[in-house]
Parts: sequence; C-alpha cells; structure tokens
Amino acid sequence: MPGPTRPPGRAAYVTAPRPRAGRSTPWLYLAPALVVLGALLVYPVYQLGLISLFHYTQAQVSGGEPAVFRGFGNYTDLFSDGRFWQVLLATVVFAAACVGSTLAVGCALAVLLTRVRAVPRLALLLAALGAWATPAVTGSTVWLFLFDPDFGPVDRLLGLGDHSWTYGRYSAFLLVLLEVVWCSFPFVMVTVYAGIRSVPAEVLEAAALDGASQWRIWRSVLAPMLRPILTVVTIQSVIWDFKVFTQIYVMTDGGGIAGQNLVLNVYAYQQAFASSQYGLGSAIGVVMLLLLLAVTLGYLRLLRRQGEEL
Repeated sequence: MPGPTRPPGRAAYVTAPRPRAGRSTPWLYLAPALVVLGALLVYPVYQLGLISLFHYTQAQVSGGEPAVFRGFGNYTDLFSDGRFWQVLLATVVFAAACVGSTLAVGCALAVLLTRVRAVPRLALLLAALGAWATPAVTGSTVWLFLFDPDFGPVDRLLGLGDHSWTYGRYSAFLLVLLEVVWCSFPFVMVTVYAGIRSVPAEVLEAAALDGASQWRIWRSVLAPMLRPILTVVTIQSVIWDFKVFTQIYVMTDGGGIAGQNLVLNVYAYQQAFASSQYGLGSAIGVVMLLLLLAVTLGYLRLLRRQGEEL
C-alpha cells in the first residue's frame, strides 16, 4: 500500500534554506559605532604611522623646513639605541606586575563581595567606585602626599622617618604600582563580581558539600566558568597598564632621577615634545601599538587553542 501522502508544499517548506538576511542584522546595528570608531581611531593611527616615516621636528611643524622622508630610519635609530631597550624592559616588567596585582586584588575582593552582608558590600562598592572615578592626576597627587617624607602619614605610621619613596628606582615604581592598582581594581572587581553572581548557586553549593576550600572552588569551578570575563579584564588591564603615562609622569616628576623610572609612553613624550623629535616619538607609538596588538591576538589565539569560545 502506498504510504501517507505529504501535504502539497510541505516538502518545499521544510527543505528551504534559511534566509541569510538575518545574519547581517547585527552589523547594521553596529554600523554607526563602527563608523565613529573608524573616524576616531583609523585616521590618527594612519597619521602616527605616516609621521614615523619622516624627519619631523619643530622646524617642519612651523613650516620653516620641508619634511624629509626617512623610511624606516626612525625605527633604525630607535632599535639601535640601548636606552630604548632598557625602557622597553622596564615597561614590560612594570606592566606585568600591575596587571597581576590588579587581577589578584580585584578577583579577591569580588569573591569577598559574595561573602559579606548587604551593608558592608554596599560600602565596599561605593569606596571602589570612588577610587575608579578619581582622575589619574588627582589620585597621583593624593598618593604623593600620603607618602611625602615631610608631611605624609605613611612614613610616620611605618616609623621610616623622612624616607623618600620617589628617590629610589624600585621604591618609586612600587609607589606608582600601588596607585595604579588602587585606581584599576574596581573595574576588575565589579566585572568579576557580576560574573560570579551569574554562576548557579547549586554549582557552588555542590563544591562546598564535596569539601572544597574557597581557593579550590575559585581555581576549579569559578575561574574556568569565568574565563571569558577574565579574558576581557586581562586584555583591558594589559592595554591600560602598558601605556601608563599620568601616574609615572606626575609621581616621578617626568620619569624619575636621570630617567630611572621611564616607561615607553613617557619616553615617547620626551622624544616627541621635550626634544621635538616628532618622527621618533611617533615611531615609539607605532611600536607600542604593534606590541599591544601582538599580545592581545596571541592571548586570544592561546585561548582558542584551549577550546574557549570568546
């Protein structure tokens, strides 16, 4: 006997391919923002790369002399300068210390927020947001006063007398690191806290019933589930801390004694504006941009190899 017949048009309805118009809908919503970002980012980056290829000083800016094309001459001078490599190493080490400290403090306080009651939680959030909202110049000035050898309370509390924190190279970097962590950890804390609140309570309760400590719960349960969020805050922290300028410039008076506390951003500022070597300063900016792109793309590629969806 013949099988049941299918209603007319049913097969065509089932096997018809899905329309692709819906795939472009998100890009239509993003188009205005992409246009604005392109105007604000692409053109300045283009100008930065263009100036880095010229001998461009105050004489060229004022129009007294024509700009001289050097090709990669500025990069050759930069890479052959031993001072550049010293500043680059100091920048990488300082940024790594800032990122690690910021993530540690922010994640620890995010876990603490889930353990305290409403009133202490609100007080901690308000205090953190106050630090986050404080301008970098204001925060740096306040920290300089706190550690001032003559009037600051920190030396008196620690019994250090008139110890100058900004005189030594490592103590000055430590002081700047503390200020950077202080103004950066609220972003990590609030973001990670929001991620923890989205984790089902049953998962955490099951881990606690199995006898897992708080550190084991964080390492084996929360951290893997929050890895996309941790990826975002890590990349943001790397970008912010690698290009720190205000804190170093204000707290070490332009880079410390004999430039002992220089980082790449301050070094580029000195070359471009203090020495009027705008082409060389632009070359340093291009190198910083390429380094940040390489670190970000390398980190994302590593996570994709581990099977993470970002």
